[in-house]
Amino acid sequence: MKSAPPISGILPSIAIVVIGRNEGERLIRCFQSLEGYAKQTVYVDSGSTDHSVEEAEKFGAKVVKLDMSTPFTAARARNAGMQALTQKADMANQTNKSPFDYVQFIDGDCQLDPHWLSFAHTFLQSHNTTAAVCGRCREEFPQKSFYNRVCDNEWNTPIGEAITC
Repeated sequence: MKSAPPISGILPSIAIVVIGRNEGERLIRCFQSLEGYAKQTVYVDSGSTDHSVEEAEKFGAKVVKLDMSTPFTAARARNAGMQALTQKADMANQTNKSPFDYVQFIDGDCQLDPHWLSFAHTFLQSHNTTAAVCGRCREEFPQKSFYNRVCDNEWNTPIGEAITC
């Protein structure tokens, strides 16, 4: 399938959940890549000791700080972000209908391709039996180190229908 053009404006049916811990400049680049795509963004922080929380707030994200008494996992953070979006929707709308149809989950050390949300949104709108779409993670600098090359190669999964994502 051809790459969709970048979105030129907010898609009101999409919310974004960003998760991270001590991401620093990577988190800033992540939020810069998300600017203008969604009305609702939540940042879930897993005990950062840097300025991650303050940076997320500068970008207008609702911040959820995970309780440090329970071990951190990416799944826990994503679930907390989804719960925050749902609670916000319930408070804003007493009909229990969410103001968004889709949620984009992204790690704070990643950047969103400018074409991705348009492609994913269009695909999901035209395939009403599809539950989720996921893109291909790419290492920004695969030649920078052996570890970067290994990660980029590990993420090189087949394109098409999948059982898990």
